Amino acid sequence: MKLYAAIDLHSNNSVLVILDEMDRTVLQRRLPNNLQQICQALCAHREAIEGIAVESTYN
Repeated sequence: MKLYAAIDLHSNNSVLVILDEMDRTVLQRRLPNNLQQICQALCAHREAIEGIAVESTYN
């Protein structure tokens, strides 16, 4: 099954969502902006993830 990840980057945390091909949520988690923790959350699904999108804005 193909998975797609998105990260909504905020000033002090990120929201990570992983969706499957049918647009069903596989994982949704708020994480601190810590690269190791974000990578750890993605790691369990790394073989199936087709792409990762990151959304952020500058204020």
